[in-house]
Amino acid sequence: MIAAQSPEPGICYGVNGNNLPSKKETIDIFKSNGITKIRIYFPDAEALEALRGSNIELTADVAKESLQAISSDPNAAKDWVNTNIVPYSQDVRFKYITLGNEIHPGDVEAQYILSGMQNIHNALASSNLGQIKVSTAIDLSLLGNSYPPSDGAFSEAATAYMQQIVNFLVPNGSPLLANIYSYFAYASDQVNIPLEYALFTQQGNNAVGYQNLFDAMLDSTYAALEKIGANNLQIVVSESGWPSSGGVGASIQNGGAYYQNLINHVKSGTGTPKRPNQPIETYLFAMWDENLKPGAETERHFGLLHADKSRKYELHFHGN
Repeated sequence: MIAAQSPEPGICYGVNGNNLPSKKETIDIFKSNGITKIRIYFPDAEALEALRGSNIELTADVAKESLQAISSDPNAAKDWVNTNIVPYSQDVRFKYITLGNEIHPGDVEAQYILSGMQNIHNALASSNLGQIKVSTAIDLSLLGNSYPPSDGAFSEAATAYMQQIVNFLVPNGSPLLANIYSYFAYASDQVNIPLEYALFTQQGNNAVGYQNLFDAMLDSTYAALEKIGANNLQIVVSESGWPSSGGVGASIQNGGAYYQNLINHVKSGTGTPKRPNQPIETYLFAMWDENLKPGAETERHFGLLHADKSRKYELHFHGN
């Protein structure tokens, strides 16, 4: 099995579909393909059982429905840890516990994130599992400015929210998780964002020194963190992907190019212009096309695999 510091990307495993293979089948596919990191969006007993002894690093989200109780009651956090982490902790490699996926400051759940992270952190520590880091996953709509990347800054509405989050993350040695989608940035601004820049296929750098949109988006988030005093906080890219259908620029060809070029970029270890030679821990979104995902048609076409387990792309995770 690849060592923990491997720059090879992980894969997000969402289950919002009614035609997907079983959890065990899915974990077996991860194992047989040598995938070393996965993210799940709620603690699923069948998936956790299948992960026992696999040496796969796991990022596990707290379900949205559980946030309020965990935030308001430390005993609820202890119960959550005792139910979902402790029974598996000897032979499942939990890496991160994530409270909140793409929560915005105006969302009702925003009030639960900080105290929820604190309560889960304390519950893990009291179970001698303090090596498991606790965080939250943001999207880049929290940025008020993102270009040029050096001018990246959180919006006025998001600054106070992010300040309290980083004030928890930094002293606890936890990274910030961020979902970075070059696709959505490209689709919303094709006039200013060339497809080649979004797909990592542009030749040379643009006027502000960037060869690809992914690096620019990541560095704009680093710049925003610096502006609120989190100069050394690490970002984990907790989702990134490109749809194969359903919208402008969404195709098998473009999706295959994006995923393979992102894999290659992450594995190269070159980092970004702002963080050169720093590994970019990254999770591809997602394992399956999820036919019940709400929202735009593209949301149902981010899978690396079709629901019948056939490959959508011929991707190379290992070797050169």
